[in-house]
Amino acid sequence: MRICEIKTIVNASLLTPSENSGLNIQYAFSSDMMSDVLAYAQRHMMLITGLANPQTIRTAEMLDIGCVLYVRGKRPADTAISLAEKLGITVLGTELTMFETSGLLYQAGIRGGNIKNGK
Repeated sequence: MRICEIKTIVNASLLTPSENSGLNIQYAFSSDMMSDVLAYAQRHMMLITGLANPQTIRTAEMLDIGCVLYVRGKRPADTAISLAEKLGITVLGTELTMFETSGLLYQAGIRGGNIKNGK
């Protein structure tokens, strides 16, 4: 699924100056705990989180995550957005809860990316 489709489904705003329109998202992982993301998330997926600090971008960088979607109206600092842009990570924000966001994306075909599930 393309970033533009994800934006429409969850009524998200683009927070980085540009989006990686070539990125095809098939899997996502939802968590506010970056230690869980590092322990359980797959590489090359989307991160859904409400933790709005630069550590989320650094975690995404380590796992080659191309898109971070902030929920609950959270917005990272401009320095985190600049870092994401520099690293080629698309950053989105939605007012929806993590539960609502995950459910809508699952309904649209995005699946959970969890190494415990073999995905």
